[in-house]
Amino acid sequence: MSKHSAFRIPHSALAAAAGALLTLSLAPFGWWICGLLSLSLLAWLNLRAAGEGRQLGGGRSLWLALCYGLGLFASGGSWVYVSITQFGGSSVPLGLLLTGTFVTIMALLLALPFYFLGRFTDNKSSFALAFAALWFVSEWLRSWIFTGFPWLFAGYAHIGTWLSGWAPVISVYGIGLLLAFTAAVIALAASGRLAPLLTPQNRRAHIALLLAAALPWPLGALLSQVEWTAQEGKEISVGLVQANIPQEKKWLPEFRGETISRYQDGTRVLSERGVDVIIWPEAALPLFYRQAPNLMQALQRNAENSGIDLISGVLYDSDDNGLRIIHNSAAVFGRSPQVYHKRHLVPFGEYVPLEEWIRGTIEFFDLPTSFIRPGDEGQQPLHAGGASWAPLICYEIVYPQVVADSALSTQVLLTISNDAWFGDSIGPLQHMQMAQMRALETGRYLVRGTNTGVTAIVDPRGQIIDRLPQFERAELVGRIRAVSGSTPFMLAGVWGVFALALPMLVSAQLLRRRNTSQADTPLVGEASD
Repeated sequence: MSKHSAFRIPHSALAAAAGALLTLSLAPFGWWICGLLSLSLLAWLNLRAAGEGRQLGGGRSLWLALCYGLGLFASGGSWVYVSITQFGGSSVPLGLLLTGTFVTIMALLLALPFYFLGRFTDNKSSFALAFAALWFVSEWLRSWIFTGFPWLFAGYAHIGTWLSGWAPVISVYGIGLLLAFTAAVIALAASGRLAPLLTPQNRRAHIALLLAAALPWPLGALLSQVEWTAQEGKEISVGLVQANIPQEKKWLPEFRGETISRYQDGTRVLSERGVDVIIWPEAALPLFYRQAPNLMQALQRNAENSGIDLISGVLYDSDDNGLRIIHNSAAVFGRSPQVYHKRHLVPFGEYVPLEEWIRGTIEFFDLPTSFIRPGDEGQQPLHAGGASWAPLICYEIVYPQVVADSALSTQVLLTISNDAWFGDSIGPLQHMQMAQMRALETGRYLVRGTNTGVTAIVDPRGQIIDRLPQFERAELVGRIRAVSGSTPFMLAGVWGVFALALPMLVSAQLLRRRNTSQADTPLVGEASD
């Protein structure tokens, strides 16, 4: 053993640190280069293990990716602990246990595709193709298994970089794929695996590999100049009320009057400013729709008399053969009264998985809003202010495909949320960043109304044009336009990214077979641990 070996950092620890590094590329930090370094380090660790005589893929690659995922979700998902302990009523030990379970499950989902890394590639040039494609599969799996947790995707860091031009074409999934490909080529170069292969007979192929890793960046800059959609009609003036209701007081009966007063006061201010549409956030009023018929009638009457449409989050209750059904909804009061029921619910916050087994065992499994039923698919768009709106309540905005499908028949994206559940953590800022990506992917304005922030208006390029500070009671007025047309991602969806990833996997496997059928030139020697 070398006298320096005792000081070497274990690969497991390096993988976990690499996962945490990806968090630094996302909001609120925004150091996008950390994401490229993060994925490069994960790729390099796999190549390093292969250079030490271990098989690429299988248990070793699974373990490295699992450690990477633990670092990513423990750092980037730290707000889960805040939600569970500060607002879910759990003790610190129980909060740590529940958060640790969540982090481990998500890390395992991230890691599973990398078990098959060795099936598609060797540790040479084909590695970059397979690594990038499996990274996409990893993010895609997390978007739907167990209802999905499409959070902390690598592509979110690139709303402001050259790669942003790819978002309307292949979405955040595709940006992650391109980023992973570049990272894997960097890892190949750093491990010395490109230099021995740059022989005269292989030089063209590997120069092509380097170009393929570099070209997406300037091509993205060119794509960002393309106008995929078109703005139409007159400007729409939008007003948003951020009432800043503390989460611990939101459902207290004695605070109900204060809550209603804050929204009414904010609405009065916005009405005097002559807006076309007023937005209240998710579940703005701490009561059920049928519980306050006089208030609901008053809201409808005021909207009709003022000519200003009001869109508000409400807990909509109905009767189904004597069974009370509760939806988390968005209601339009005004010229075209409508109600939309949220389709994609948050586990534990809105429904309890395995309810018959675990409800009531601890306070966290019995939250006041954990009795919600999902709405039907195929609901109609909302109409307000002369435009059609795609309603997306809280968690729904993080699903790229859901938003793309909703945007096909609408002109404006609307998301309402109550991010008070996150507390003063990085969660609300990550949530805002994901909403920005949805605007960029669909080429539409996005209006985001929240209780405590971030309340903002986003343009079709994913840039925030107006916003309110967090944790302040305030009103926001901004202007938007209806948008028509479809981006390539809206038409092709995630299958457009599969159309890139699957040929990459096939090509990687063909290269792998060709390499194993030839007498390989020895690669650089590497010392083992």
